[in-house]
Amino acid sequence: MKKHDNTLYVTTQGAYLARKGTNVLVRIERKTRMCLPVHTIGSIVCFGNVACSPFVMGMCGEAGVGITFLSRNGRFLARVEGPQSGNVILRRAQHAVTSDPEFAAITAKNIVSAKVANSRTVLQRAVRDHGLKMDVAGVQRAITRLAALLTDLTGEIAVDRIRGLEGDAARTYFGVFDELILARKDQFFFHQRTRRPPKDNSNSLLSFVYALLTHDMTSACQSVGLDPQMGFLHADRPGRPSLALDLVEEFRAFLADRLVLSLINRQQVDAKGFNHRETGSVEMNDQTRKTILVAYQKRKEEEIVHPFLNEKMTIGLLPHIQARLLARWLRGDLDGYPAFFWK
Repeated sequence: MKKHDNTLYVTTQGAYLARKGTNVLVRIERKTRMCLPVHTIGSIVCFGNVACSPFVMGMCGEAGVGITFLSRNGRFLARVEGPQSGNVILRRAQHAVTSDPEFAAITAKNIVSAKVANSRTVLQRAVRDHGLKMDVAGVQRAITRLAALLTDLTGEIAVDRIRGLEGDAARTYFGVFDELILARKDQFFFHQRTRRPPKDNSNSLLSFVYALLTHDMTSACQSVGLDPQMGFLHADRPGRPSLALDLVEEFRAFLADRLVLSLINRQQVDAKGFNHRETGSVEMNDQTRKTILVAYQKRKEEEIVHPFLNEKMTIGLLPHIQARLLARWLRGDLDGYPAFFWK
């Protein structure tokens, strides 16, 4: 079982990553603020104006620790990594399956079915726990519609049709997402999903956490030898980690959306932590980013019983497990890809 190593998030502008022996140093204004042995780090994520010495990059590459550079708001910029750990046989199998419309559709259907089911479970739990604070009838209609879409996802179905059903499910789910926001509705309302850029506080939170989850899934794919750019559901596009984005779909509602709702409903974030630009975009400040990163890391340390393996593990290990299960299916060790269905 892979150990759940922590991710090092560096958000302080002007920070510099240096090497001392086998340790990664975080220096701010020429003072060392943190010293971590490289073997205790799963990956490093740098936000905004954060520099990194070539010696740190080399050490991390040899240790299998990826370094990802994001904008201050989580937009992907670049990634530094060492030699790929996978073998050519696995990647050839992945290429063959993604190029076969029938097998690609089978995998995409499993992934989307898990996304729809997990979204439905989030709504059902919200009604169960907070039914007196929301429009239960409206949320229940969405739950019923998602159940119907799950039925539509059975049997033989083409990838384009699967993408259409996924879009329908997303519109249905986000159509009632505002009902799940129970505190400070004047500050954290949700009318529709907006991105590139997000145009309200809630969308800003969602986009940021989605970026963190995509980073973790990309790292997981690479750690087991899969090509993160060769997907089933998301179309191939230069520079886009299509496979990682495919697998992210299984965890959006279960991990990212629930975390955002917790931050809002427990009033751990405040409207003062967001800046509204003249262009209509919304950006969060450094303190809000740090609050989210701490909450995200704590959520990853929580334990859950994996629905397929029936083993207890940390939530942070789930991306690696799903990537490994996908690799096992590509190798022919499993009859199909067991997507993550939250119970």
